[in-house]
Amino acid sequence: MAASLLAGTPLAKAEPPGDPTPIRSDDGKYVDKNGNPTYQIGKGGEVDWYTYSGFVRYSAECLRCHGPDGMGSSYGPALVESLKRLGYSDFFSTVAGGKQDVNAAQTLVMPALGGDRNVMCYVDSIYVYLRARADGALGRGRPAQHAPKPASYVKAENECMG
Repeated sequence: MAASLLAGTPLAKAEPPGDPTPIRSDDGKYVDKNGNPTYQIGKGGEVDWYTYSGFVRYSAECLRCHGPDGMGSSYGPALVESLKRLGYSDFFSTVAGGKQDVNAAQTLVMPALGGDRNVMCYVDSIYVYLRARADGALGRGRPAQHAPKPASYVKAENECMG
């Protein structure tokens, strides 16, 4: 399985995301008090690189099912709502392993994307973007300003994508 760009971030217990306040950063990679990936948005609205990258990757890989800006569609649920109650480890597990929800009224299937480098190399960035959207900290559309791409991100991206 492809490594994510935040490799080494510990998986948290299956619980809601909690307080998104970053407690530390390692070359632009922010984590909350539980060690989960989180976002940093400056007073002028500038987002960290991982949040910006998450928007780009979400738009390329997730939008077709889950709608623009995580708002949902007739095909896939609104991830902005899901991330209000879905913690990092559950999000990661669902993306990597997929999910089926079958009942008498509907059949919902999220394919397993664990082998898709275009998703898994960026899964933490996608999570950070959706977390910011779910918290109401980031509006719809492409973030207007973002921090520069950190050197560690470039290295991890090159290693993950091959």
